[in-house]
Amino acid sequence: MTSAPGNLDEGSSTAEQRDRRRRVIDAAFALGAERGYDAVQMREVSASANVSLATIYRYFSSKDHLLAAAMTEWTAELQQRVAQSPPRGDTGAEQLSDVLGRACRAMARQPRLSAALVRALSSGDPGVQQSADQVQRQIESMAAGILVDLDPEVRGDIMAVLGHVWYSTLVAWANDRIDFDAVIAELDRAVRVLVEPRERTSPD
Repeated sequence: MTSAPGNLDEGSSTAEQRDRRRRVIDAAFALGAERGYDAVQMREVSASANVSLATIYRYFSSKDHLLAAAMTEWTAELQQRVAQSPPRGDTGAEQLSDVLGRACRAMARQPRLSAALVRALSSGDPGVQQSADQVQRQIESMAAGILVDLDPEVRGDIMAVLGHVWYSTLVAWANDRIDFDAVIAELDRAVRVLVEPRERTSPD
């Protein structure tokens, strides 16, 4: 089956193709976690995953696209963990802060990989934008089960703004301007400003 770069349809792909794609992403994760963004070279990914360069470029248009796709996998794993262990807190704002805090703490545990993912997301590669949009949808999906009393359009607006706050604070962190505690604090503040007034005015 021939696929456009970065557009492998996992629903229609073979098990072998899905396995190759999985190995490529795992290799990128490992290289990024060990040595950071510059270490994620396509030839090294190819050797580590035992997948040809030509095949990798069928799936991913660039290194940044590959790392951005890895971010979607990481967010999907976070979704599963949230589903298994519900957010803590008495209000929607507290629960949303808990989910975002978990995400930040997970990123803090692998700083080289996290910095590589943030750097990749700044790329203008169209494949990166597709993956960034998917990450945003995944985050919105996690919030959908929390902010259930809000209008879906309002909830989407809130999550879009929170996504911008998260990205801007992660860029500041990746450039050593703030630490992860500050990232979490800024997200908490944004949640309070955006969500708490809505909760106070929502009907019981």
